Amino acid sequence: MLTARRRFLEFLLASPLLKAAPADSLADMLNVMDFEAVCKGKLPPAHFGYMATGVDDDVTLHANSAAYRKIHTLPRRLVDVSRLDTSVTLFGTKYETPIFLCPVSAQKAFHPQGEVAAARAANVKRTLLCLSTVATASVEEVTKANGKPIWQQLYPTSRWDYTERIVKRAEAAGCPVLVFTVDRVYGRNTETQERFKRLDSRQCGTCHPDGKLTYLRKPMFDGMDMTGVSSLNYTITWRDLAKLKSFSKMKLVIKGISTGEDAQRCFDSGADGVVVSNHGGRAEESNRSTIECLPDVVSSVGGKIPVLIDGGIRRGTDIFKALALGATAVGIGRPYVWGLGAFGQPGVEKVLDILRMELEVAMRQNGAPRLVDINRRMVTLSPTF
Repeated sequence: MLTARRRFLEFLLASPLLKAAPADSLADMLNVMDFEAVCKGKLPPAHFGYMATGVDDDVTLHANSAAYRKIHTLPRRLVDVSRLDTSVTLFGTKYETPIFLCPVSAQKAFHPQGEVAAARAANVKRTLLCLSTVATASVEEVTKANGKPIWQQLYPTSRWDYTERIVKRAEAAGCPVLVFTVDRVYGRNTETQERFKRLDSRQCGTCHPDGKLTYLRKPMFDGMDMTGVSSLNYTITWRDLAKLKSFSKMKLVIKGISTGEDAQRCFDSGADGVVVSNHGGRAEESNRSTIECLPDVVSSVGGKIPVLIDGGIRRGTDIFKALALGATAVGIGRPYVWGLGAFGQPGVEKVLDILRMELEVAMRQNGAPRLVDINRRMVTLSPTF
């Protein structure tokens, strides 16, 4: 009897009826994770590895997503949710959803149109986009494609005069907000990226000869002699925020904050907002997710400045949970790059559509017709959170 039952189960598992159809078209994409496999299949291993890597054992990378499963929603019934308002206002500008596209570098490594395609998708979906300092399209080009001002992310170089030139160029292009990233100024150990590179048979020397031509391919460094200049600045401290603020009239948001103490120091130093981030698990191996850091940061600033968050967002329910724990807006990085690498601009648009749809379902299920209705009482934390 046991043998017959085992054979029957083996037959069922081998049946084509139980096998998922290959997801290779935009219409096949049911959730944002579906884009990853398609993207991986289209990219050279080294390019995919650059995006996929965390640091050390990738524990923090995986913790970012896993922690959301330790947060449970508390559905509310018989609330009128016939009309939803998913809009959010950041520094005077209104966006249709609280989802924003995080700064991701070198997007032409994932699609020929790179950041321009992502900007066009953000324009169609009326979504905030933040451009990386080491983007492969210029801030002027991306702003034009987006049709409205974008935010500019900043890596401070080892030369302050070059950093000032980057800031002033972004301001001249119309950027209202400078997002100063502070979790990548110390270096990192990206083992997963190195393992993917070993699977790549291409000759990459013309693009990456010991990093010498890296800056030449990044428009934000046009006209700068980068000989001996590094994007890592080990000497920067809290005192330097005042210097940075003196370069422009842009709002200053500090990205890479994970403790309430540092968030308070950001506010005390004149920052206009913070982003709870560990660089998508690509900065330090703290083994702690950004969503676990969020309540401490929110409590510390007490509503005085907006608190944004990124890292591990894969579902609309994740967005809902982050908002319930006090986030003002929620950023995505890898998901939209998966969409970009898989299908270009339409892929980015579809990723945003899926997440918005899932967020709207979560809002209805939990009795929150507006973002301002989402609050801490709508979620409960697992004892292991």
